[in-house]
Amino acid sequence: MTPAELSRTVLHAVRRAVDEGELSVTVPERAVVAPPGPGGCGDYATNIALQLARAAGRPPRDVAEILRARLLGEQRFTDVVVTGPGFLNLSLRGTASAGLVEEILRRGRRYGHATSGFSGIAVGISCPAEVRAVVVADAVTRVLRSQGDFVRVECEGRPAPEWESVLGADVTTRGPRIADRYVIVRPVPVPAPGDPLPLGRDAGRWALLHPAGHDRPRIPGDHLVQRESNPLFRVRYAHARTRALLRNAADLGFHPEPGPVSEAEALIAVLGDHPRVLAATATHHTPDRLARHLVTVADAAMPLLPAVLPLGGEKPSAAHRARLALAEAAGTVLAGGLSLLGIDAPDHL
Repeated sequence: MTPAELSRTVLHAVRRAVDEGELSVTVPERAVVAPPGPGGCGDYATNIALQLARAAGRPPRDVAEILRARLLGEQRFTDVVVTGPGFLNLSLRGTASAGLVEEILRRGRRYGHATSGFSGIAVGISCPAEVRAVVVADAVTRVLRSQGDFVRVECEGRPAPEWESVLGADVTTRGPRIADRYVIVRPVPVPAPGDPLPLGRDAGRWALLHPAGHDRPRIPGDHLVQRESNPLFRVRYAHARTRALLRNAADLGFHPEPGPVSEAEALIAVLGDHPRVLAATATHHTPDRLARHLVTVADAAMPLLPAVLPLGGEKPSAAHRARLALAEAAGTVLAGGLSLLGIDAPDHL
């Protein structure tokens, strides 16, 4: 089950409470559903009760308890818990996680992209002719287009040809001349004498995109080092491991099949959060948000991977097939996210 489906389920509970006279509010168009924060529990959480409390004229925890009673009747939840000032924490049945994996595998690298074509929004992006600004503008453009926006990019000056030939930063002017909104991309520039070009395309782009725009990038840093302290290596290594597991499983004669997976709640939650992260990255023009999310996905996936293949004389079971499907879904999200950052996701590392 995806956050969008959970949002509709939560709104249905609100609508039922309104229809039955327990709440007197206008049903919102959207309920924010995301992995629980500190003090939360379960697979997802929503602040819908806090959002409605003022209009309802009741404390947020009272609103949360009204909604909890209705959500508990949904077969897709094993538990619904109220925490803090009124957060609703949702625990999903295993079949719900299987549905999420099915959707990811069905949509492939386009999981989290807009499904309805053009969003109706034209965005104009401008950036100075500075290497980091050009690479960030290129990444922001890729993410905006994944959400269905038309984008026109203009660079205030002439970009160095190496920024495109080496780093793959394409700020060619195209798209509609009249925009619905305008974005100025001006991150902290690369400090002299730093030069990301010797890092190559993948490490060079990561060095420029992973830090927040207001932070100074580290050039050269350790972006080429293949060890756990390098976030880019962790992301690409996790992806390569998922691809290797698919090859090894095929050699053993079994294939991925979505199903319940125990002790994988953290991974399922961050995979389900991927569409929200892409939307937030597009809204706030912050590719560093997507880069950090990919590190979180990789770190959540790694504990699952050693249990994917059968050991010794063990025969592949439904649990192995379900774990393989979840691993494939994690690799798919990692590859899709890296592609939006303009970074390759190799099958072998």
